[in-house]
Amino acid sequence: MNDKVKVLHTEWSDGWGGQEIRIIGEMIAIRDTGLEVFLACRSHSVIKQKAKENNIKVFTLPFNGNSDLRTLFALKKIIKKYDINIVNTHSGKDTWVGGLAAKLSGVKFIRTRHLSNHIRSSRTNFINELADYIFTTGESVRMNMIRYNRIRPGKIQSIPTGIDTDVFNPDKYDIKQCRDKFHVEDNQIVIGIVAVLRRFKRHDRFLEMVSYIINHNPDKNIRVLIAGDGPQKEKLSSMIDDLNLKDKVTMLGHVQNIPELLKALDIFVLTSDSGEGVPQSVMQALLMKTAVVATNSGSTGDLHNEENFILIDKENKAHLDNACNQLVNDKNLRKIYEEKSRHYVLDNFSKTIMTEKIVNVYRQLS
Repeated sequence: MNDKVKVLHTEWSDGWGGQEIRIIGEMIAIRDTGLEVFLACRSHSVIKQKAKENNIKVFTLPFNGNSDLRTLFALKKIIKKYDINIVNTHSGKDTWVGGLAAKLSGVKFIRTRHLSNHIRSSRTNFINELADYIFTTGESVRMNMIRYNRIRPGKIQSIPTGIDTDVFNPDKYDIKQCRDKFHVEDNQIVIGIVAVLRRFKRHDRFLEMVSYIINHNPDKNIRVLIAGDGPQKEKLSSMIDDLNLKDKVTMLGHVQNIPELLKALDIFVLTSDSGEGVPQSVMQALLMKTAVVATNSGSTGDLHNEENFILIDKENKAHLDNACNQLVNDKNLRKIYEEKSRHYVLDNFSKTIMTEKIVNVYRQLS
């Protein structure tokens, strides 16, 4: 076993969402245990800047596609020069070139699968089978890869993204200060969502629910906060106008201090219909003792213990409307969920637990 394990992460994505946040957080946590970490990504990607801000060595490569030989051979050179032990890949395109570079270099290849949508089961899509080990971010993702992609159960493990429970600690934040920061009045009931503005997050369904709630509760002072940026921004802004919600809904864009926002909310909502592993935003909201309504997309159910939040059918719009309406109208019910929300996540999904599991696999492979 090599005591100084060196891990090269690869990432094709140029955005900044849950997947990229997980990668940077994981790399920092792993480095703190004494391992060395490196990142190969595209030159214009957000993750490049985030890695540099955290003093992570970065290599910029084209990652032009599954058969990008230029990137493949550049990765081989990096592996040899820096004596890399493990290559950990994250998106589809970098998994092909990163995985093959690892195999051709004689080092271990780990595939991390973040999304919950099915991977093509065709025999030509064999790259995941070549991996020495696979991490998934949720149990449903693990089961799908075993069932549809011929992955042996002994070499795949679900390791959800660990949350820093010290940062996401509601006792560290003053609710009045947090609500003041987001210009929330004392008597307002605040509903919020934190998600990159992409189609599968279903902000359209979220806004339809908000319209339903406001129309059915004219006596309630309701405020809605949307945190996040992305390609759906203009479309959602137009939808807010069309539904006459401009006076109720604020699009915050990217929010730096998520714990402060979650502390200001009364109800947190996840409306995704696909693409989720174990969603970080739901874990964060639960840790901050916020009442949560979330769809059963991907592995969201891994966070549910029947009493810590309301888990709804992702296809059932009425269920979403009714669950949120119930919380809006029942302060005592919100309190019940708030009190029961934190403990299950604390015991099962902390960053410490995630780091221990990953380091254990790294050391076994090296």
